[in-house]
Amino acid sequence: MPISRKRQDRNKPTRNKKTTSPDKDINAIKKLLEVTEGLNHIKDIDSLLDRILYEARKFTHADAGSIFLVEGNKLKFSYVQNDTLAKIDQTNNKYIYSIFEIPIDEKSIAGYVALTGKPLIIDDVYKLGNDVPYSFNSYFDAVASYRTKSTLTVPLITSRQNVIGVMQIINAKNNKGEIVPFTERDKMFVTFFANNASVAIERAKMTREILLRMIKMAELRDPKETGNHVNRVASYSIEIYEKWAKKKGISLKEIKQTKDILRIAAMLHDVGKVAISDTILKKSGKLSQEEFEQMKLHTIYGAKLFENAVSDWDALSAEIALNHHERWDGKGYMGRITKIDKETYVSGPGKKGEEIHILGRIVALADVYDALISERVYKEAWPEDEVLKYIKEQSGKHFDPEIVDAFFSIYDVIKAIREKYAD
Repeated sequence: MPISRKRQDRNKPTRNKKTTSPDKDINAIKKLLEVTEGLNHIKDIDSLLDRILYEARKFTHADAGSIFLVEGNKLKFSYVQNDTLAKIDQTNNKYIYSIFEIPIDEKSIAGYVALTGKPLIIDDVYKLGNDVPYSFNSYFDAVASYRTKSTLTVPLITSRQNVIGVMQIINAKNNKGEIVPFTERDKMFVTFFANNASVAIERAKMTREILLRMIKMAELRDPKETGNHVNRVASYSIEIYEKWAKKKGISLKEIKQTKDILRIAAMLHDVGKVAISDTILKKSGKLSQEEFEQMKLHTIYGAKLFENAVSDWDALSAEIALNHHERWDGKGYMGRITKIDKETYVSGPGKKGEEIHILGRIVALADVYDALISERVYKEAWPEDEVLKYIKEQSGKHFDPEIVDAFFSIYDVIKAIREKYAD
């Protein structure tokens, strides 16, 4: 729930406003407005936070940053970027999935900014005076072996003057790569950008909520289809895709665009189960062959929901719904179906190898991994070592070998996702 702005910032500015030419400031405003317009085309909340944080850091030449979103009376750590840590491993995104939340009160820097609704510049967070109520939490610095110094923390405020989150930009750098304080000009422009970006955040949050309600509707039919399960599968999928895509030399722009629609499409991979009978979905024992043939149809029903595609997201959702049970060796389902508008369907032969959409191959592995390592009403969770052994054994059989390699190369990220969205 958003919180209203309650009070004025008592902290004195730490820097005088930097003088710049009016033309330079006008150009900066135009650039920020162009960037803000681009935010309206991003559908997924995580992709949106990634873009907002990137653009704010780019404008201020900042090394790192994070975004917290308001949930109840707390701030939830929702996104992080760090160029220094990325230089060590560009595909290690485990910190994005950190589990961290703080109260909205005066005791922390982010909490203080959320409470007051006012931006705050600090030149060195380790040298705060006794005249301020907040302190710096060095937890992230400790776990990531990082050193935060200068910070610019701004509230994310909607047009209705509600604070929906906080963005913190960390360690501004000069042309020599030295850490310097943020300026009053930085504060003015980042605050302007944050206020405009908040509108896009509200819209993306609404999209995510609608999506999760669709999934909850499916959960009422199938207790295996939970919000945490689909969040895990979607997060595994975008991280595996990013690792695979970078190795293939795919451009960063295309990777970001694909991740934006992949997360949402992956979350809906099993939405077709709403059309499957309860006697099959809720059966605790093994399905008969006839029941299993009926269960297979959830891939068709899911694809049918998106058959009149009006966007890339619709088209990808249909591909993933249809293909996430195909196998690399051709022994999966539903096979080579050219039309999905029939009333009856014949399964197989299965698609094989690269005939299967790459993102369908990725979601296939993510879905199987999560199903095996998670407890279900009809089975115990497999031990982790057995799950990993099985996935290795199925490389070249059930799974694309390149996708298996990508999965194992980011397994610390996979574990972080599993912890964040634990049942």
